[in-house]
Amino acid sequence: MGLILIKNAQIVNEGSIIEGDVLIDGEYIVDIDTSISSKSANTTVIDAEGKYLMPGVIDDQVHFREPGLTHKATIETESKAAVAGGITSFIEMPNTIPQATTQKLLEDKFEIASKTSYANYSFMFGGTNDNLEELLKVNPSNVAGIKLFLGSSTGNMLVDDESVLEKIFSSTKMLIAVHCEDEATIKTNLENYLNEYGDNIPIKMHPLIRSEKACYISSSKAIKLAKKTGARLHVFHLSTAKETNLFSNKIPVEQKQITAEVCVHHLWFDDSDYDTKGTFIKWNPAIKTSKDREGLWKALLDDRIDVIATDHAPHTKEEKEQVYTKAPSGGPLVQHALPAMLKMYREEKISLEKVVEKMCHNPAKIFKIEKRGFIKKGFFADLVLVDIAEPWTVTKGNILYKCGWSPFEGTTFFSKITHTFVNGNLIYDNGKFKGTIKGKRLQFNRT
Repeated sequence: MGLILIKNAQIVNEGSIIEGDVLIDGEYIVDIDTSISSKSANTTVIDAEGKYLMPGVIDDQVHFREPGLTHKATIETESKAAVAGGITSFIEMPNTIPQATTQKLLEDKFEIASKTSYANYSFMFGGTNDNLEELLKVNPSNVAGIKLFLGSSTGNMLVDDESVLEKIFSSTKMLIAVHCEDEATIKTNLENYLNEYGDNIPIKMHPLIRSEKACYISSSKAIKLAKKTGARLHVFHLSTAKETNLFSNKIPVEQKQITAEVCVHHLWFDDSDYDTKGTFIKWNPAIKTSKDREGLWKALLDDRIDVIATDHAPHTKEEKEQVYTKAPSGGPLVQHALPAMLKMYREEKISLEKVVEKMCHNPAKIFKIEKRGFIKKGFFADLVLVDIAEPWTVTKGNILYKCGWSPFEGTTFFSKITHTFVNGNLIYDNGKFKGTIKGKRLQFNRT
């Protein structure tokens, strides 16, 4: 493999933007400077004048549906869409079929990804009420973390035994990531609306069923337990302004024991969008009010929220078009998450430096991912080039998800990803894929 030299880029990294060049040799970044000369005849030069060079996005929460749900998506199809969207590494959740709740089942997923993933990958181990022995076997150097469903689980993954929860929190030093919604509150709310509407509950009731109260009860309980036990806690997909007050911005993210994530859809949509989007924006936790959305933005910008992710969770269009009680929650996002945040940058909602901090740097810091998430010498060359002034519209013809639809269909973005490098390989080049399987298993620098 020859050298690749990216020239004249606006390099967005570690809180600043500088014009310069980046030299890639094999899998790694070997030089960064204001001007680098081509050193050999086999150097491929990419002129990035006018474009912005960012680290590849690390998405810390996706559902790629394999094994067992491959009519919705596969690791291959969704990682390909991710790379087109500037995501070069992902962490996938355990609620597939079968669920990744034993070491063997977890390694089976790694084996699939090793053969089919366009992006770098890791997988969460799923905790249950009765698999503590298996959970404690998780290798901290090559597994992202432990996922606990404290609400909205599939199969037997709802961890609702408080004594078991405390044992898990007390017994592992692994990062514990949680989905927080109080199941008892949701059940009561749902029964009330079923009595009134039957199965055909209006979708606008979704945030009243999966309510602020349900989220806050669960999040506050998890945080209280983490403080009691000293566990390393990461709270996924905050959806309410009230929850943000549970988190702190008083210390750097790498020193925090309790961190938080927000997803693109909770930053983009609010409950007024149910009128036009219907069940296609049915997520758990639910999209809530404009006040909640603004509260999430405030906490993101003042560093109480540490990470922006997708919770990419595709279903077929036919599944999503069912009545409320049968339409599954979740939607596809990996291809459009970074373009959506770049549109927010264009609207002066967030800086490019902050986008990179929340989507690249902080996931690498929080999960302690080795040599990724930054543009640094000696780091893997996971890189994204963006034309910040090239409008394009999401249409059926350019959606890459296996499910074939997007909640952003019809949306015009104002920035286009032109190149994506994974481990030094130019995988995506101006709308065309240059290679196939280039992803690697993520490694974690944990002691």
